[in-house]
Amino acid sequence: MAASGTALVGLAAFGLFCVGCSTGGTGTRDEGPAGSQPVAQITPQASPSGTTPPVRRVDAVRLLQGDPKVGEQVREGLKPCAGKAYPVDTSYGSLTGGPSADVVVNVMSCADSVSVGTYVYRADDDGAYKNVFSAEVPAVYGTIDRGDLVVTTQVYGSKDPLSSPSGSEVVTYRWASDRFTEHDRVHNDFSRAVEGADGDLPVQSEPVDPVEPEPVPSDGPVKPDRN
Repeated sequence: MAASGTALVGLAAFGLFCVGCSTGGTGTRDEGPAGSQPVAQITPQASPSGTTPPVRRVDAVRLLQGDPKVGEQVREGLKPCAGKAYPVDTSYGSLTGGPSADVVVNVMSCADSVSVGTYVYRADDDGAYKNVFSAEVPAVYGTIDRGDLVVTTQVYGSKDPLSSPSGSEVVTYRWASDRFTEHDRVHNDFSRAVEGADGDLPVQSEPVDPVEPEPVPSDGPVKPDRN
């Protein structure tokens, strides 16, 4: 009888403990043992491949020589300046969305290193390059800026030396409908104030200490001046 009573009391206490835990609130069941719940893991998806087309090196001089759109004057002046080095700058980048990187070529003169022509070549599906832009004016230079073609041309007045243009035109082109269209234009006028002020300032000479004349030697005694 004693053992049975003890067992009943134990079962009643266990039942009350279970009821207290199952009512929600702040029992140990809410937190649970550390690490008992599976952790959801998100597998990072691979980012899509970049849109930059592959760069395929080209012979820029050969492109220019075989391009009928290159002017005769530029083609005749396309000669090595020293040894076998041609005055040609080449840039690769994404301008037209072609299968390969577009090529921007700037041709300069050997005498004064001023660019005389800018050209853009686009790769076709068969690998051949086609001239899609050309500008042949003195002091023109093309660059690639975040997918845009930026062409800068120096502006000269009638009396401007080659080293001092009066201003510049900066034109931004974007590829649309299989051709480049002008997107933005900026004109810059260069100031002559500082340059002119330097020439107007008088030249200051350093002070010179006065020099006393040396006495002239004489053979006889010096006579007093009667005046």
